[in-house]
Amino acid sequence: MNSLILLAAADSGIAQQLAKQASQVGTTFGYNGTALISNAISFLIVAVILKVWAIGPIQKMLEERREKIAQGLAAADKAKAELANAQAKTLDLLVQANVQANKIIEEARAAAARVTETEMQKAVQGAKDILEKARQANDAELARMKTELRREIGRLVVATSAQVTGKILTLDDQKRLADDTNRQLAA
Repeated sequence: MNSLILLAAADSGIAQQLAKQASQVGTTFGYNGTALISNAISFLIVAVILKVWAIGPIQKMLEERREKIAQGLAAADKAKAELANAQAKTLDLLVQANVQANKIIEEARAAAARVTETEMQKAVQGAKDILEKARQANDAELARMKTELRREIGRLVVATSAQVTGKILTLDDQKRLADDTNRQLAA
């Protein structure tokens, strides 16, 4: 539009020529001023109606959706931060639980070692007691067998002596021979 004013000011002949060409274009295409104005008014009325009842509510709805999306993104970021925090706490708890479990395992191993040592000492002592009792039983059995052997030898000596001498020994003779034999065996 500014170029038209400049052209009109520069040369009125060119302005006239442009006006003439515009008039020819208007005639060629059937330019009607009233129809143009009424169409412009109709366009403005339709544009206002669309703005008020169609585009306005759609823009409002889109703005609400943008806000909801922004809130959702903020909530997602918050949830992501809370998740990271929860994972960090979980990792800390796992580390603490692992440390406590290792401590309990070490305590259990130490307790098991103490119990094993105690039981080992009891077993060794029990074995010593069993060996001592076995020695005592063996010594008692040996003493009993020696006593029995002495009696048997004494009886055999008396029986042999009786056969050799050809007479029956008296009870005092038998006792004297048995005592002599026992003394000789003991020595």
